[in-house]
Amino acid sequence: MSEEVVTLGGGCFWCLEAVFLELQGVTRVVSGYAGGAETNPTYQDVCAGVTGHAEVVQIHFDPNVIGLREVLAVFFSVHDPTTLNRQGADIGAQYRSVILWHSPDQRETAIELISTLDAEGIWSDSIVTEVAELDTFYPAEDYHQGYYAQNPNQPYCQVVIEPKLAKFRSAYGARLNRPAAE
Repeated sequence: MSEEVVTLGGGCFWCLEAVFLELQGVTRVVSGYAGGAETNPTYQDVCAGVTGHAEVVQIHFDPNVIGLREVLAVFFSVHDPTTLNRQGADIGAQYRSVILWHSPDQRETAIELISTLDAEGIWSDSIVTEVAELDTFYPAEDYHQGYYAQNPNQPYCQVVIEPKLAKFRSAYGARLNRPAAE
């Protein structure tokens, strides 16, 4: 099996991880930190906004099952790419919308899709998603991996993640790893 990896940030990494784990063709999702200057950042440091890192997920996918453009289309559908350094109540550069590309082809696909989405006028404001080359990815602490699956009744999961998952499942029901709940 061939595999491709892209690194995305769109607010809290728990939300993106929960969505992408359900998408056909995605083989693995790892929550972590990227885009900053500090070596081996901790969750507390990233949340404090002192490292320059964003909360991100590394999405491993089989390009024979799902292409990068569709992965990015899902990404844009489950967060607001028009708010600078903010997703809902999460405020700060650590929650920025960012695509950290692993190859020049990924960069070009991201830029083309952003241009297309802006031209379609889906949002009233322009997309501010940063597109940059991935430097270093640091996996988040173990308790962040699979967070939603392990903590579905936690209030943040119920109030923030569950509505995103419901929207995603409704829009992409035919592309889920498992059938959508009826």
